[in-house]
Amino acid sequence: MRIVTLSENTVSENSSPAVMLGGGLGEWGLSILVEADDYKILLDTGASISAVHNAELMGIDLSGVDKIVLSHGHFDHTGGLRDVLRKMKKKVEIIAHPDAWASKYVRIGKGPYVYGGIPFQRDELESLGASFNLTREPVWITENIVTSGEIPMTNEYEKIDPILYVKEKNEFRPDPLWDDQAIFVKDKKGLIIILGCAHRGIINTVNHAKKLTGVEKIHTIVGGTHLMGSSEDRLGFTVAELKASGIQCLGVSHCTGMAIAVKLAQVFGDKFFFNNAGTITEI
Repeated sequence: MRIVTLSENTVSENSSPAVMLGGGLGEWGLSILVEADDYKILLDTGASISAVHNAELMGIDLSGVDKIVLSHGHFDHTGGLRDVLRKMKKKVEIIAHPDAWASKYVRIGKGPYVYGGIPFQRDELESLGASFNLTREPVWITENIVTSGEIPMTNEYEKIDPILYVKEKNEFRPDPLWDDQAIFVKDKKGLIIILGCAHRGIINTVNHAKKLTGVEKIHTIVGGTHLMGSSEDRLGFTVAELKASGIQCLGVSHCTGMAIAVKLAQVFGDKFFFNNAGTITEI
């Protein structure tokens, strides 16, 4: 199994040489290519051109992607859709929650509401080959690969970021992020979890993964954890739960935040890595 991060905030020493030395692009967002069971699944597409650009540098042919999964409907995970579809030049199933198409906004403090949803019209993407499979339920792509579907929030520590809103009938309300989802892969070494943003909580996601797949041992978690700005209580809870899961590999990205990532690096030592644009993880 191989996990290739095509787009992330940063290009770093953890990036492949082709990206690090060849003019790779980092931008706020995430796109991860999952290769398992002779299948290629693209989780998210980044904010704009970086996923396509970095894929070209690494010699990755996006026309070989079998399916696209959207972790949620924010622009920094969907803004590359048009460029990816143009590169693929074929019809492709895109698995997403219906709420991925909700009118999503961000508001910081008492500032303005700023649109942060999918930056394209659905019919434009469909004209480029997108075939949307909108479902609230998990989708088993192979016998070992499944999308999470809706993730229950079952602990007191993990909350939806209060700056996130949806607009309905000209009114803004807090976004419950029901569209937040991840990819789970059953492997002989344990469960592999690939996150988009984990808006509904990394531990909620882990617990849901165990219940859905029947696999208790967590081997690898890669992706955005949405831990930036977390309280000490939430971070302590998260660390304790991850340790208890038996995790062997933790690669954080994007919305983890640098300060939190450094703390996780100190706790998990050689099990930890920064998962940046161009990072390749072999399992």
